[in-house]
Amino acid sequence: MLLILFLVVFINQSNSQTKNNFNEINKVWYEFYQAFDSLDYQVMAKIHSKKLIRISGGKKIVDYETYINSYKTRFKNAKKDNTTNGISLRFFERINNDSIANERGIYKFIKNKDEHNEQIYYGQFHVILIKENGGWKILMDYDSNNEGTIGEKDYNEAYHINEYNKFIIE
Repeated sequence: MLLILFLVVFINQSNSQTKNNFNEINKVWYEFYQAFDSLDYQVMAKIHSKKLIRISGGKKIVDYETYINSYKTRFKNAKKDNTTNGISLRFFERINNDSIANERGIYKFIKNKDEHNEQIYYGQFHVILIKENGGWKILMDYDSNNEGTIGEKDYNEAYHINEYNKFIIE
């Protein structure tokens, strides 16, 4: 009987995709958006684990310091060039429990939105978040545009950040 009770509790903890988890994880994503909007690398530093593994385009692996320093330079140059950046995410997979989350989807990056030189880029992302010191942090971040095959159609077919009810398993 005790073993059955333990298994029920364990299963419930391991499959605890709750509205609260999604709301907490979404706060990380909103800060991610804010970092791009404000060109503030310190926001990027805050939402990533110092144990970060960043895999860019399926071609390069970097650590936390390298990744954050690249954003420090990137955002500084964007400010200097009077360039705007914006990013949004849509999801096709969101799995979490109370300590780890797996998020996959499509991003849309807009440079110089609504300007004559506007550029739009799409790609696929795969992010692992962990609970560190009571808050969610990005531990692993992989992205790729799959050699230019990811586009607006893929983005529109994925779910909006607040459509997490599609991912809650009851």
